[in-house]
Amino acid sequence: MAQVHGQIGRVEEGLTELAEAIELVQSTSEHEHEAELHRLKGELILKGCRGARSDSTIWKQAKKCFQEAIEIARRQQAKSLELRAVMSMGRLLQQHGRKEEARTMLSAIYGWFTEGFETADIREAKALLDELYS
Repeated sequence: MAQVHGQIGRVEEGLTELAEAIELVQSTSEHEHEAELHRLKGELILKGCRGARSDSTIWKQAKKCFQEAIEIARRQQAKSLELRAVMSMGRLLQQHGRKEEARTMLSAIYGWFTEGFETADIREAKALLDELYS
């Protein structure tokens, strides 16, 4: 629901949905999608404030969400969720002139995959890497 709210411009409703979902995850043992919830929160924060400068609170909040998503995915050894979170972080870094940092992060996780190159996430990662190398 949070993602749909974001797609139709209802960012605050999406963030509310995510806050409830994160709270539910923390009160149960159902942590399977926790990394994705934090990633989506970062995406919605950015969507709510386009053009945020790299020193802005918005940028820092989104970056923190992506870092949390990456850390959780790594702890869970959830490489697909880690890839998604690193792509989100990479796009954020790219937008703020930090292409090399983004390229390094994304190359590391992309290089882990040995199959599944036809999936949407891996195709998207490859396209982002191509952008970062150009």
